[in-house]
Amino acid sequence: MLIGKIDWKGVAALAPMAGVADRAFREICCEFGAAYAVTEMVSAKGLCMCDRKSRELLKISEAEKPTAAQLFGDDPEFMAKAAMKALEFEPDAIDINMGCPAPKIAGNGGGSALMKQPELAERIVEAVVKAVDLPVTVKMRIGWDSENINCVDLAKRCENAGAAAVAVHGRTKVQMYAPPVQPEHIAEVCKALKIDVIANGDVTDGVSAKKLMDETGCKAVMVGRGALGRPWVFEQINAYVQRGEILPEPPVAERMRIMLRHIERLCEYKGEKVGMLEARKHAAWYMKGIRGAAALRREICELKKIEDIYSIKDKVIATAK
Repeated sequence: MLIGKIDWKGVAALAPMAGVADRAFREICCEFGAAYAVTEMVSAKGLCMCDRKSRELLKISEAEKPTAAQLFGDDPEFMAKAAMKALEFEPDAIDINMGCPAPKIAGNGGGSALMKQPELAERIVEAVVKAVDLPVTVKMRIGWDSENINCVDLAKRCENAGAAAVAVHGRTKVQMYAPPVQPEHIAEVCKALKIDVIANGDVTDGVSAKKLMDETGCKAVMVGRGALGRPWVFEQINAYVQRGEILPEPPVAERMRIMLRHIERLCEYKGEKVGMLEARKHAAWYMKGIRGAAALRREICELKKIEDIYSIKDKVIATAK
């Protein structure tokens, strides 16, 4: 897999999940073999107006590279200016969001709404490509709904405008995250383009990653929800795709150790108050399926101090033995 001059060392990338794929999570996933990561989506207009939150979302560390900065918006000029401002944070690429189905994004013309305006989407890519000397990529869906599947046309427009790669989620906007994923449409994009295509949708382990790659002909996959509470999934995918080896889930004690490292990093980057609020959802994901974890759900929902997660960790390990 090659995006511009970025040479991937694995076959799976971390998807840009709002409220989840922050610096702490990206670093943990890269430690476990994520070949590439994308930041949470950042408003182009917000960044141009020097919004503090937008700038915070773009902080990228050496421990997570290569990472792309993802921008959303529907104005070519603002997108180009935002891309130039994003260079301050030293991303390895600029990614344009054309796939977010959230009403507050798509309802304002950004994200997946751009799939309904392919000419505008093409102009946005062209403007960003001209503005920065970095690879520009696009994250899209297969279409707005089942009657308007236009991913091949949109992907070709992006390629013609100078995009270095596209990532295609095998669902429509209307589907949101409901089944099924439709790999046949991603396969059509792969056949139509000369640039590399990344397939996205329901990748949860090495077997599902290999299956999606075989069905689409893509060179790499992107993992979103399959990495929640399971950053080691990238290690599992690389092992299976590259060597045919199925790696087991880590033991409970190891899972708790990884969870603690993740949450400690959250608190380091965001402060204990904010970090522990966000730790609640991550802790629930890490403990999913572990015997005895359900009984601790109330405690997880009330996490306030770092000491609280240490206590829960000890209870989970003791119950699992």
